[in-house]
Amino acid sequence: MKINNQEVITKIHLVISSVVVLVVSIIYGFNIESQIKIEPNTIDEFNFFKAVMGIYIGFSILWILGVFKPEFLKLALWSNMIFMLGLGFGRVISLLVDGLPSLAYIYGTAGELVLGFYGIWVLTGKKH
Repeated sequence: MKINNQEVITKIHLVISSVVVLVVSIIYGFNIESQIKIEPNTIDEFNFFKAVMGIYIGFSILWILGVFKPEFLKLALWSNMIFMLGLGFGRVISLLVDGLPSLAYIYGTAGELVLGFYGIWVLTGKKH
């Protein structure tokens, strides 16, 4: 299977997003307190983080399908762009309203916005 530069440009952010979001999903689902200052105490709180884990895994699967199956590419590009910009802009609102979070969330915000805007660039400027 030969990969050309156009495919790399079109799909690289889907691969990056999938890897990062899969890792974060496992942390959110099974070990949230190891990375951030959240300590779930009730079954409802644990259930909430497992649900977030499920959403993240589901989107990661869609993005990987978009990398390998042309019929899923456009859906993967759109969903990734909306997912990343939704997270990024939500965090920007939190920065403005709530103040500065931990450094991990600041880097996360930057990464989400970069990946989201990269998605817009791919969707508006390239053939996919």
